Amino acid sequence: MASSFPVPKDGRLRLGSIAPNFQADTSVGPIDLYQYMGDSWLVFFSHPDDFTPVCTTELGAFSKIEDEFTKRHAKLVGLSANTVELHQAWIKDIDEITGSKLTFPIIADPQRRIATLYDQIDYQDATNVDDKGVQMTIRSVYIIDPSKTIRLIISYPASCGRNTAEVLRVLDSLQTSDKYKVTTPINWIPGDDVIIHPTITDSQANEMFPKYRVIKPYLRLTQLPLEK
Repeated sequence: MASSFPVPKDGRLRLGSIAPNFQADTSVGPIDLYQYMGDSWLVFFSHPDDFTPVCTTELGAFSKIEDEFTKRHAKLVGLSANTVELHQAWIKDIDEITGSKLTFPIIADPQRRIATLYDQIDYQDATNVDDKGVQMTIRSVYIIDPSKTIRLIISYPASCGRNTAEVLRVLDSLQTSDKYKVTTPINWIPGDDVIIHPTITDSQANEMFPKYRVIKPYLRLTQLPLEK
């Protein structure tokens, strides 16, 4: 099914692209991506195949901290290039192995329709194919904001498992930046100093962040009020 918005001519999605809408079968029934998101943020991550070791650990880990994403008004959705039936069987293994209780949808995409739409095909290794000769998907993560804009894209090599804490950290950073007109420095976590956005003048900064500190004219740090 066609996407709701045009994909760039080279087929690649970039930061700032509108995430294409789609309808698909999942482990919990059919979904329309935009309807599933509603006005929430979305963390969308892809997997090349069911019953694979790294992906099993990843899905279990995301499931076990799903409530942390919920607190941040974000939903989770996974994708794997297999059928609903295999997804449902795999979820039983994931829960058994990791101690999770996975409930978020895993999209069924055996024909790589959505993987192609989201630029998740393994172009680097054309020999990475399934038993039908179809190229496998790479393991990507997208954070999509409520306006359906892609704000983060990370692609991982097959040998390296994802880091759930980093995905959560980036979500915190994006939401903080949107709310306060700031940016976040290296290794930032909530509670650390933030950087006042360069587009904010000193006079504006005095009103917005009266206790800010000037390290250099281009580097102004401030603390944010603690969230209640």
